[in-house]
Amino acid sequence: MKLPYNPKDKKSIIDYAKLLKGKTLRKICDPEILDHNYAGKGNFGQVLEKFYFGYDPNSKSEADFFEIGMELKTSPLKQLKNNEYRSKERLVLNKINYLEVVKQQFGSSDFWKKNANILLIFYLHQTGYDILDYLIKLVDEWNFPSTDLEIIKKDWELIKQKIMEGKAHELSEGDTFYLGACTKGANASSVQKQPFSDIPAKQRAYSLKQGYVNHIIASIANEPTGIYGKLIPTVEVAKKQTIEEIVISKFKPYYGKTVEEILTITGVEINTMAKSFYANLTKAILGIELDKEIEEFEKAEIIVKTVRLKQNNLPKEDVSFPNFKYEEIVNEKWEESAFKDILEHKFLFVFFQFEHKQLVLRKVKFWNMPYLDILEAKRVWAKAKEIVEKGEIVKEFVGTTRFTNFPNKSFNSVSHVRPHARNSADTYPLPTKDKLTKAKEYTKHCFWLNNTYVRDDIYLK
Repeated sequence: MKLPYNPKDKKSIIDYAKLLKGKTLRKICDPEILDHNYAGKGNFGQVLEKFYFGYDPNSKSEADFFEIGMELKTSPLKQLKNNEYRSKERLVLNKINYLEVVKQQFGSSDFWKKNANILLIFYLHQTGYDILDYLIKLVDEWNFPSTDLEIIKKDWELIKQKIMEGKAHELSEGDTFYLGACTKGANASSVQKQPFSDIPAKQRAYSLKQGYVNHIIASIANEPTGIYGKLIPTVEVAKKQTIEEIVISKFKPYYGKTVEEILTITGVEINTMAKSFYANLTKAILGIELDKEIEEFEKAEIIVKTVRLKQNNLPKEDVSFPNFKYEEIVNEKWEESAFKDILEHKFLFVFFQFEHKQLVLRKVKFWNMPYLDILEAKRVWAKAKEIVEKGEIVKEFVGTTRFTNFPNKSFNSVSHVRPHARNSADTYPLPTKDKLTKAKEYTKHCFWLNNTYVRDDIYLK
């Protein structure tokens, strides 16, 4: 079969790919496409490869267009209320071969051979649509900017180092900044051997974090970039220091200083009563304009948590996460759950401590939850899911106060579940009517990190 493009000519491939923009597969491919039998999460990409680019989907270690070293990747978009497009998910790249990666150097690695030059095709995912009717919105070539590439190299080295330490089974997307190691396989039991441990490790693939993919989308779509401030001004800085080292070096001069002293030194005026006060104080310390987002934090999806410590080092409050919806948690599997996804992020904790009624900056710490603690958090999630499924949320009434069966602090050293709502009338619908109260909706709840866990396993470690 003669291909409608020259596989040895990059411009020919890209020009042919750009004919897809604004069209659907049904419209642009031959009628035989209707007989496709590709199934699974990557079926849009498989159909595109087979029926548009004319080659059979494969899992070879070389790039799809191997003669020019270009990889083809497709990824779904979601449309926001303001009509802008954002990534629906992380961009999954090639599988990590635990046995081989430990022998490789970055420049000649399977990862770099496969992903140095990527042809990206973004399509609008619409619920209920056949994959043949997804509208293709963006098509372009992607090469990593030099500064980003230095961060990605360090991420790759960290993943490799963890495998060399016999900890492939403990890999987490929170270990790294831009390049993650996401689970990849038919199910949670998809495992493979690792070279320096007898413990089977979940099958994983390199992936670009969703926040990073959003920046790729913005770049391809020529969206304005002025809304971001940079921590890393040049590639030379990226070669010498990690994001973590840069952030800590900017915070350290302020350790032991009160909030008022920090504001005086930075010379930035911030409304101390505003909800965004601590977020803006962080920007002021990092030298980022208050009306801008921190580019590296957005790309790495870093979650910033400000913690106020009492004099005994115990956080004044537990650390909350977004509310979960009862109708959603009952349909989740742990591997794809919203809670696990949050726990596999990288966090920046900013610790202030009360001293003579004033808050003093103690330290900042980058952190991601260790593997064994994630397993503990999973127990809390599983118990909460079971309680909602069975309709057994309310355990008893004491006067007008409702006590629930949700796991509390005595259930688990890491996490617990409790209300996170404006008031008792701030509710989500229930998938199963509560047996005791017969209620069809219930006050919003969320998962929390125990304040003792934050003290002992984050602040004091």
